[in-house]
Amino acid sequence: MDRGTVGSANRGRLQVEVRTEGRSEVVTPVGELDHHTADLLREPLEHAVEQGRVRLVVDCSGLEFCDSTGLNVLLGARLKAEAAGGGVHLAGMLPVVARVFEITGAEAVFTVHDSLEAALDA
Repeated sequence: MDRGTVGSANRGRLQVEVRTEGRSEVVTPVGELDHHTADLLREPLEHAVEQGRVRLVVDCSGLEFCDSTGLNVLLGARLKAEAAGGGVHLAGMLPVVARVFEITGAEAVFTVHDSLEAALDA
């Protein structure tokens, strides 16, 4: 079930697609996640949890940049999903984004998968 797309595909912007696959809500951000675009990701993640879709899979394969604001959006979604009995799975992170998670230690609090398929199968 495709819920549509929000945002813009322009350079320096973020486009977010949301769809349901089995028991997972798949959220796919494409572009740059920073303080200017964070709400474009925060809103669909929060909406999913509010609707009872608490197994969130974030397909990071198109995420070109993530700053501390973006990291905080994902950490906040993780807390809300876990409080509701679910969790956040991150999939397909590019090295530049994975490095942010490694440096901050955030990779230790997320379930990280090499690919979307692996995250959906977990």
